[in-house]
Amino acid sequence: MAPPLALFDVNGTLSDTGRMSQHFEEIGAPAPLAALWFASVLRDGFALTAVGQNVAFHDVAAEALRVVLADQVLNRGVDDAVEHVMAALQDLPVHADVADGIRALRAGGVAVAVLTNGAASTAEALLDRGGIRDAVDAVLSVEDAPRWKPAPESYSHALETLQRSADDVVLVAVHPWDVDGAARAGLRTVWLNREGTPYPATMTRPDHEVPSIRDLIRVLNG
Repeated sequence: MAPPLALFDVNGTLSDTGRMSQHFEEIGAPAPLAALWFASVLRDGFALTAVGQNVAFHDVAAEALRVVLADQVLNRGVDDAVEHVMAALQDLPVHADVADGIRALRAGGVAVAVLTNGAASTAEALLDRGGIRDAVDAVLSVEDAPRWKPAPESYSHALETLQRSADDVVLVAVHPWDVDGAARAGLRTVWLNREGTPYPATMTRPDHEVPSIRDLIRVLNG
């Protein structure tokens, strides 16, 4: 019998996207603009997903970046600023709890895979930098699915590729929208709540909530 499988989101869940604020400062933009930019990327990506499109994450992110930088006084040209920020996005570190948490899952008999709205190559590089690529069985991207998460086809694509049933897979994410989408697709879910924020009442509740990936093995084997 196959072991249970933890399917991780990547952006923000494994990668420390909070580091992007310093890269906005490097181009002369205010640090808080990074959060607005990332929210704009999700908004535009989800809007395209809603009408049945699957546009590359990089393209959506670059265009959203041009929009949020349009009224900023930068220390370089817009093209150079966009190139700088997008390059930094490809070089983020993993969160401090990622390596130990994923190693603990593998030691506890839990298989691990990732499903990203970004490029598979970006996720591969992130896992390599974090020293955990060998602990991850599969790196999946919605590049190969009909639409971005949280569209149901994205999770169906993952299940089909992994040859798993929905109730055998636990989606782990920091984003309530991802938890909600996975739950609606029949997967079990864990909300990774590092910041101690409230969960939106309008979204499907997760099966479990943990403050750190290190706590996952406890709830999955409990």
